[in-house]
Amino acid sequence: MLNEKLYTSSGDDAFRFFNEDPSAFDCYHAGYQEQMSRWPSQPLDVIINWLKQHSNSLIVADFGCGSGKLAKSVNNQVYSLDLIAFDETIIACNMAHTPLKTQSIDVVVFCLSLMGTDYSSFLNEAHRVLKPRGTLLIAEVRSRFDPLNGGADPAQFIKAMSSLGFSCARKDFSNKLFLVFEFSKQGLKRKLQQCKWPSLKPCIYKRR
Repeated sequence: MLNEKLYTSSGDDAFRFFNEDPSAFDCYHAGYQEQMSRWPSQPLDVIINWLKQHSNSLIVADFGCGSGKLAKSVNNQVYSLDLIAFDETIIACNMAHTPLKTQSIDVVVFCLSLMGTDYSSFLNEAHRVLKPRGTLLIAEVRSRFDPLNGGADPAQFIKAMSSLGFSCARKDFSNKLFLVFEFSKQGLKRKLQQCKWPSLKPCIYKRR
C-alpha cells in the first residue's frame, strides 16, 4: 500500500502524507530493504562505483536517498535528500523543491526514486541545481521502461530529457532488473510544460 502511495501521488502529497505519519516511511523502507535483499545486484552499487571512478571533489545530490547509504559509501560531499530525515545528515523535502542552490551540484542521483505522478518536476529541479555540463545518473526498475508491457519507451524518455536540456551520454540496459541512464546538462531547456513526458509504469505489488 505504501509503495503504491508513492508511485501514484504527487511529490507534495507524498511529502505531506509521510510527514503526518513518519512511521509509515520507516515501514516503507523496511519493506524496500527486504525487497532489495532479493536482488542479485544492486543499482546503488553501480552508482557508487561510478562515483569512485571519478574525482571525489565532485559535489553530489542524492534525490530520494533513503537511509543515506550513498553518502556513507563515497568520499564526495553528498547532499542526501528524502521525504523524511532518518538522521541529521538527511534533508527532508519534496524532491521538486529542494533547498539546494542553483548550479551548485556536479552530480545528481536518482536511484529507484523517480516515484510520483509529477516525476518530471523532480528532473526539472535536478536541472536547476546542476552546474553546466553536470551529470544526472538515473537507475530505475527495468519494467518501468518496457513499452511491450505497459512501460515507457526509453527513446521517448530520452527525447523528453533532451527537451529539458539534457543529452544522453550513456544508457545501460544489461541488467535484467534495472537500467541506468547517464545524462549531461546541456544548453537551454524548454518550459517543463512543453516537454512530452511518457508515463512511467508504477511498481505495484500484489496484495496478499
